[in-house]
Amino acid sequence: MDLIRYLLKELNGELVQTHVSWVIIPSHKRFVLKIKKPVNFGFLDYSTLEKRKYYCEKEVELNRRLCPWVYEGVVPISKVGDRYILGDETNVIEYAVKMRYIPPERLLIHRLNEVSDGEIKEVALRVADFHQKAKEVPEYGKIDVIKYNTDENFEQTKPFIGITIDRDLYEEIKEKTNRFYRDYKELFQKRIEEGKIRDGHGDIRLEHVAFLDGGICIFDCIEFNDRFRYGDVINDMCFLSMELDFYGRPDLAKVYEETYKTAMGEKDEEFYPLLNFYKAYRAYVRGKVTSFLLNDEGIPEGQKEQIREKAKKLFTLAGEYLRKVYPS
Repeated sequence: MDLIRYLLKELNGELVQTHVSWVIIPSHKRFVLKIKKPVNFGFLDYSTLEKRKYYCEKEVELNRRLCPWVYEGVVPISKVGDRYILGDETNVIEYAVKMRYIPPERLLIHRLNEVSDGEIKEVALRVADFHQKAKEVPEYGKIDVIKYNTDENFEQTKPFIGITIDRDLYEEIKEKTNRFYRDYKELFQKRIEEGKIRDGHGDIRLEHVAFLDGGICIFDCIEFNDRFRYGDVINDMCFLSMELDFYGRPDLAKVYEETYKTAMGEKDEEFYPLLNFYKAYRAYVRGKVTSFLLNDEGIPEGQKEQIREKAKKLFTLAGEYLRKVYPS
């Protein structure tokens, strides 16, 4: 794309790509520009300039809830002659989210061997405070809404049975997930009545938690689809503890969970079943998404064995969580 090439040259920048964004990191590293790709995946639609502007604005608005000093705003980009000008509204052809640069070494994913219990407690308290202030969205706590997501997961992972998840484990996770809906029907309703269904972050992962001079920043929430951000606060918080388990720090996961539980005033008999149910859900989703990479023709065959093993480990973890609720 001409714009990306131009900005990379002008800013002497480095390009990082995802399947939905171009991220330009200038050599001076005073800021970062994030430009949305004109794609439409159904659950995510950035196909028009108007939609990209809307979702840029929404990304800034939503992320300022947990990271106000990092998200600087939305910048129009105009084409004037053969030049592209940032912050100019003469002939806008694109929009970018402007953020402060976050050094990689400040991310939790790169601090697992040095982060302290105290720092993890601070993260938990930050998440709890965020959830206590977040908007209630009670309709997203209904079993049929949650079950829609888990049914979708099981359908989408069928092609990977025998590749990244064996048949017995697939059937076990599916059976115990559906059993949980039956056995804890009243608890799901109670969570709605108690206002525990909120507009959360949707993607609280190790790579989205940063320890910065201005405080703990939890960034890059899901802005493109409300359904992926709305839900039980335990479902939102536990993505991080699942990843801590996965990367070999269950001790930190325990500190995070216990601190959060106390701060939110959760009862043990409700918190732990829901925690394991939702951690299983998060692990399964990551196993599914990781499995999808096996169909990506751009990934070398040599890397696909590592992808298979990672997906298998995630599915195994999902099964282990559900066995804490249902040992047999």
